[in-house]
Amino acid sequence: MTLAINLPDIVAEVTAASDRYEDALVHNRTGVLDELFWDSPHTLRYGDSGNQYGHAEIRAFRAAQAPQGMKRALLRTVITTYGTDFATVNLEFRREASTRTGRQSQTWMRTAQGWRVVAAHVSLLG
Repeated sequence: MTLAINLPDIVAEVTAASDRYEDALVHNRTGVLDELFWDSPHTLRYGDSGNQYGHAEIRAFRAAQAPQGMKRALLRTVITTYGTDFATVNLEFRREASTRTGRQSQTWMRTAQGWRVVAAHVSLLG
């Protein structure tokens, strides 16, 4: 089986979902972040401040986060879609008032509710 890579309409859909996620992240819109993670015990998020397994743990992590200091500049974004239902979004960022570069990787899946993050990883360099 050969999947079509980066179909323009699918890239546009995933870009819009990723942009919505980024806006929710930097403005601490936890309801939108909760919505954009797949509501499943199979969803996971790895980060510098801990690992969360399942949507409930991710929701609890987000609810406990301080809303300050979330603004960041995106340095590089790479979106790759695989067929019409899977995609990866990888980006480099730098938070305001920081010189450290961060990395974020997300795997997105199309669901009946729309595009959802099924796995995420966030880490800082150096």
